Amino acid sequence: MPIHEIRAHRLPINATAHWVRACAIVCVGVSLVFSISGCATTSYLSNRKVRDNALASTLNLVSKKGPQISDRTWHTLRRYDLDVSYQKDHKKCFQEIRERIADTPDGELIYALSELSYVEGKLAEHSGDMSLALNQYGVALTNSYDYLFSNDLGTTRNFYDPQFRGACDIYNESLEDTLRLLCKENQIQPGQTYSIQTPDREFVIRTEMRGQWKSDEFDHYEFVSDYEIETLRNRHTTYGLGVPLIAVRRTQDDRKDAEEYYPDGLSYSVTAMMRCVEPKDGGRPGQSKVCVLEFFDPLTANQIQLDKQWVPLETDLTTPLAFFLDSPEFRRRNKATEGLLDPNESLEKKGLYMLEPYDPDRIPVLMVHGLWSSPMTWMDMFNDLRSFPEIRERYQFWFYLYPSGQPFWLSATQLRGDLQKMREAFDPGRRDHALDQMVLVGHSMGGLVSRMQTIDSGDEFWKIVSDEPVHTADQAVAKLKGDDEDRNRLVSALFFRPNQSVRRVVTISTPHRGSEFANDYTRWLARKFIKLPSKSISVGKRLAQSNPKLFKDTELLTVANAIDSLAPESPIFPVMMRAKRSPGVKYHNIIGVLENPSIITSRAGRGDGVVDYESAHMEDVESEVIVDADHTKIHMTPKAIFEVRRILLEHIKSIDSKDRVAGRSTDRIAVQPEVLQSVPVQPVFREEQQVDEFEYQQYQNLQQNLQR
Repeated sequence: MPIHEIRAHRLPINATAHWVRACAIVCVGVSLVFSISGCATTSYLSNRKVRDNALASTLNLVSKKGPQISDRTWHTLRRYDLDVSYQKDHKKCFQEIRERIADTPDGELIYALSELSYVEGKLAEHSGDMSLALNQYGVALTNSYDYLFSNDLGTTRNFYDPQFRGACDIYNESLEDTLRLLCKENQIQPGQTYSIQTPDREFVIRTEMRGQWKSDEFDHYEFVSDYEIETLRNRHTTYGLGVPLIAVRRTQDDRKDAEEYYPDGLSYSVTAMMRCVEPKDGGRPGQSKVCVLEFFDPLTANQIQLDKQWVPLETDLTTPLAFFLDSPEFRRRNKATEGLLDPNESLEKKGLYMLEPYDPDRIPVLMVHGLWSSPMTWMDMFNDLRSFPEIRERYQFWFYLYPSGQPFWLSATQLRGDLQKMREAFDPGRRDHALDQMVLVGHSMGGLVSRMQTIDSGDEFWKIVSDEPVHTADQAVAKLKGDDEDRNRLVSALFFRPNQSVRRVVTISTPHRGSEFANDYTRWLARKFIKLPSKSISVGKRLAQSNPKLFKDTELLTVANAIDSLAPESPIFPVMMRAKRSPGVKYHNIIGVLENPSIITSRAGRGDGVVDYESAHMEDVESEVIVDADHTKIHMTPKAIFEVRRILLEHIKSIDSKDRVAGRSTDRIAVQPEVLQSVPVQPVFREEQQVDEFEYQQYQNLQQNLQR
């Protein structure tokens, strides 16, 4: 329940002034949110004027005199008496360098050739000769790869030399420039083979997808280096080899049951790698050069094995997320104000959403937003949590979107049904044991929605609305008069069992005993602003009319909204407190307590400005952490995020100690092409097989196909 929603309470003034102040504050709040969600749309990333390039300063790429080779490469040319040759005839100088490398392999010369080729590629691209540029980038790519992995340099290669990282940068940037040129001519599609003709030779490029995706799953790719993060607090990257990409998912025309959980416009983080294979016999003149372009999922592997070495991938998990959040498809779906003021309109968008491929081996963490909010409120926590390898290799993050203007017990009922529907879509045989270790994280009212998934209603909730003695759902249905669908809808909200798949619940700034801000005045205003779901209201009215003597409080069925449901005097809170809980579930609590509250927030008592400590505190929790933050920001603070991380790690430790789910010992996955089409869920290490042997066989097969 964000602090700007409703702020009228406990002021030592007369009732009329109190009412006027409440009106003013709510109206300002409504206007503010409309401006945020409407005209003043938040931008999550912006386009760079010049793409980010690690070689920009080293090679003066953006200066008027650039691009220019580095001082160290000039030193190498002078040392080998090649500086004059380079100034007179670049092509002749390159040939001399190749001859000297063939005679005596030297890392300095190999590095110099890769850098010189990259600069020539840039110059060719600036002059409009894309074919020559592609050829030069290919030379830079293969020579920087040799510098990093050639066995000839095994005894002299110095990993502590800044030049080693420079070679990584040349590899990455030459690969990115190669991909950019290829994308101008072709729509790169994994699983396809492309032939590129340059002045020196023909490149045959085979593309492969290394992950859980299908080869035709993506519509197109964007380059991470073209964008700058604007809104998300942290940008999470790792340094290594490869080009971080944004893979924009293709909208599926024939949406199956599982497909509806992936929102339109979804984009994933991908890292591209390319290996160009030289024939072991040196090849024949004019022979094609075979390259393998691979697309890796950094969520399932952050290192790959090349030539008996573990190589970290260059990754960016945040920019693809920001790209999706900035997409028109997401903006249409993410309307927090609509969810509050017109739940009827937002019912169509209600449900569970996944921002990464479903993984049967990873534990779901379902994040549930609060009042006047949406899944957007979780993006900083989501972005930070999955930056930890130990978290992302064991967990997958889901989000629940619901109309926050309706009573939270109705949202809890819908979530129960949506979780069951999800299980039927992804795991009808109930063989995915990770789904039975689910963690729910709820902010504000979302904590109440989450906690209600773990309690047994008994007949306590029925007693809130009726004095008729009914002990089971079947008895309640039999007691009610009216349409079968109407009766079942009401009974499902009053009689329910705990979801045994939920093993842990984290509540953040949750009003377990209601909030004093939900008073007579704000509730009256809320009823003026909030349109309740017409279907739910019509069901309540029909049942109330058909059963005039059965219900003792028809307001809960016909006019109650989210603000009503959060009032401290709401009869549902005592029932929730004494309800039976699932015996295996564990609870954790994060509470906001402002150390230096403002004049207004201090009147709400000791708390976060909206929910006071006494309402948020619970005795049945495994842990309770107090954070100095206001209600709207607490779940975005580093302390709260780090506490959720601690809880998730504790959950893993508990599971592994009971041998319920097999643990993973590392985030490194041995990515071997010969097994990539069916990579096991657990890490695989196959060091006895060489990557280059497989690639050479692929090279021979492709050559035979080309000759045909």
